[in-house]
Amino acid sequence: MQRSAALLVAAAVACASAPAVRPGIEVFVDHPLALVRGKRVGLITNQSGIDRQRRSTIDLLRGVPDLTLVALYSPEHGIRGVAETRVASTVDEKTGLPVHSLYGDTDKPTPQMLEGIDVLVYDIQDLGVRQYTFESTLALAMQAAAEKGIPIVVLDRPNPVTGTILEGNILEPAYESFVGIYPVLSRHGMTLGELARMYNAEQRIGADLTVVPVEGWRRDMWWDETGLPWVNPSPNIRRLEAAIHYPGTVFFEATNVSEGRGTDLPFGRDARAPRRQRAAAAGD
Repeated sequence: MQRSAALLVAAAVACASAPAVRPGIEVFVDHPLALVRGKRVGLITNQSGIDRQRRSTIDLLRGVPDLTLVALYSPEHGIRGVAETRVASTVDEKTGLPVHSLYGDTDKPTPQMLEGIDVLVYDIQDLGVRQYTFESTLALAMQAAAEKGIPIVVLDRPNPVTGTILEGNILEPAYESFVGIYPVLSRHGMTLGELARMYNAEQRIGADLTVVPVEGWRRDMWWDETGLPWVNPSPNIRRLEAAIHYPGTVFFEATNVSEGRGTDLPFGRDARAPRRQRAAAAGD
């Protein structure tokens, strides 16, 4: 009995002492970078850009002293993450800020879109899979920032399907596109911040890049072990299980086989028993 009680106490202490997982936006708000002080900031984000209290990165940056948020940039599915097709440039109803579309007529910020911007900030939740357009949006934004001569800051977030499992093929240059912009593994095991550093070095983008790291995340963590709230990063990734299936089932998009869009289980026929799926994904 005493031994059992001791084990329970030890487990409770271990849980209490484990560092909370904090996304890059929280770290940034607590310790704003010197390079943004007094600067005009453009933000690439969507509904997945939130803190642990579900507060929007848009609202959080507007509350940071000594910086001015002057423009928003929307990836595929738009700033609010509900668009299924092309995204139009518009004005954000809540803030009155211009929203420049990076999924439609142009995928890369133009010099005109970056006019009056001193620093570009990127905060979007990724899936850790090459065939997810947010990674291409990041790469093209880094290119545009380098060409314009402005810094870019990536507010990092966890890889929801861990940073320990690497799978799939490396993209051949002949097949590069907006759904696979650089030669990396299909399931690469990196966070977006890590991916940004790799892009910058290996592709010689030359961006003035700063990554604000996620705190408290371990590479073996699945999303539901982080304590962070789940927000659909895109309309058909509605739960962690869809993110687990996505690295394999996304390939069906190139065929006449349905990957489940329009059903209750997009990218997966069986969203039950996630632990069993994880074990299979890990090769256990």
